[in-house]
Amino acid sequence: MDFGIVLQTDPPARDLVRLMKAAEDEGFRYGWTFDSCVLWQEPFVIYSQILAATSSMIVGPMVTSPATRDWSVMASTFATLNDMYGNRTVCGIGRGDSAHRVVGMAPSTLATVRDCMHVVKELAEGREVLLRDKPVQIPWIRNGRLEMWMAGYGPKALKTVGEHADGFILQCADPAIARWTIGSVREAARAAGRDPGGITICLAAPAYVGDDLAHQREQLRWFGGMVGNHVADLVARYGDSGPVPHELTDYIRERQGYDYSHHGRAGNPSTDFVPDEIVDRFCLVGPSSAHVERLEELASLGVDQFSLYLMHDQREETLKRYGADVIGR
Repeated sequence: MDFGIVLQTDPPARDLVRLMKAAEDEGFRYGWTFDSCVLWQEPFVIYSQILAATSSMIVGPMVTSPATRDWSVMASTFATLNDMYGNRTVCGIGRGDSAHRVVGMAPSTLATVRDCMHVVKELAEGREVLLRDKPVQIPWIRNGRLEMWMAGYGPKALKTVGEHADGFILQCADPAIARWTIGSVREAARAAGRDPGGITICLAAPAYVGDDLAHQREQLRWFGGMVGNHVADLVARYGDSGPVPHELTDYIRERQGYDYSHHGRAGNPSTDFVPDEIVDRFCLVGPSSAHVERLEELASLGVDQFSLYLMHDQREETLKRYGADVIGR
């Protein structure tokens, strides 16, 4: 299993670069960031600094969207970083949550995500593709490589992943939800004539190593609220008795709305509805041994990478504990 970390691009950017370098030293191979340019600083500028400060870390957004950047600009940006640092980027992509909603945009359609993945990958790898009905090719790319990993929860999104994406990002560490979503992705891949084993499975969730469970839960409750934004869309589409597992949908019944100014942050006041049970299921808490036990279960389900959100008050201690106690296992 590979390991990654996920950070927000809060100023000053040098702190983020320092944490990414520290993560690589502890054995983490992937460095991800949020991509929501109103709420945080522009990640693609910072990726260049992370790549320069590390030797082999792979970086990318978790996740970008098809609507916030022109697709040719997105492809050229990835290709430029890859040309400078040796194909060390990955593109996580989804329909768009905070990056869209804070500027008054609805999430993109799945068809748009699918088309964006195709166009950006083709362009970033140097091939010609139709963009707005015009043949386009980036002429300076040589031996470019860019994998497109798609995030999603619902049946149609999982089907799109299985049919078109290079990787699947599930933002939740609940084994029951992982089992259902991974199975749905693989089933869709088989039906499309693709090799299910060729799709990288990346699971991302907050992790906090320690013994004070009450404090850890309060620090990580924000994650249930973030996931709840996507679950609310699913319930609106499918109902609370539809095909989406109740493990994912039941807890949002008390949800009253969401304030994106606190998005992804400990103490988010919009997440009081999230019960302790959801924090324990969706996140990794407790001592290192509890993290190892959960990760072994997730690995048995086919998870290839675990990326941990470090949005709490003991980021560096958790990073060190993972390096010393978890990654080596």
